[in-house]
Amino acid sequence: MDAALADRLADVDARIVDAARSAGRDPAEITRIVVTKFHPVSLITDLYALGVRDVGENRQQELTVKHREVGGLDDLRWHFIGQAQTNKARAVRAASDAVHSVDRTRIADALDAADDGSRLDVLLQVNLTDDPGRGGVPPTEVEALAVHVAALESLRVRGVMAVAPLDEHPARAFERLRKCADAVRRVVPDATWISAGMTGDFPEAIAMGATHLRIGSAITGPRPPRD
Repeated sequence: MDAALADRLADVDARIVDAARSAGRDPAEITRIVVTKFHPVSLITDLYALGVRDVGENRQQELTVKHREVGGLDDLRWHFIGQAQTNKARAVRAASDAVHSVDRTRIADALDAADDGSRLDVLLQVNLTDDPGRGGVPPTEVEALAVHVAALESLRVRGVMAVAPLDEHPARAFERLRKCADAVRRVVPDATWISAGMTGDFPEAIAMGATHLRIGSAITGPRPPRD
């Protein structure tokens, strides 16, 4: 077992606890997702041995391969956090317990059409920037998207997800996301998840109500070079 990995995980978890307590929140309300993008499958098994039960992937191909190779580790939950494409919806659904990046009706419909007999947890991705090319639905449209997705029988709207803009203080951006979460709960009252906060800004996300953090390099270390 990599002692450095264990140390990094323990350090991040301690920082999560500190941030939660500073915000007057119960740390048990917060799910830490370890993003294993570009890392080998062996990292996931090492993380599992350290107690990690939630891992995240950005790319469908990598998600599919790792999900297949890791096999049936009890209670390991797979979060797809990358931009979803309609032609890959079936593969994403087959390897995911939750999809964090539903940002348009077409991808929601494609995921629903890939119904495998179980309900899939989904989050509505919000674009917190002024760039329409970024992934995510504009905040003004998130409630309408929630209405559409909530009507799809095989999907379960759990909440919202966003990435903070690089040119803005993350707390301000996450405050807007929290308002989007309120809008979604007007449609789906139990959609309580807020997926926000990464290595550089998770304390601010926690202060603004994040329930799911997507943390990569602070735990995994530098990503290995790609072939």
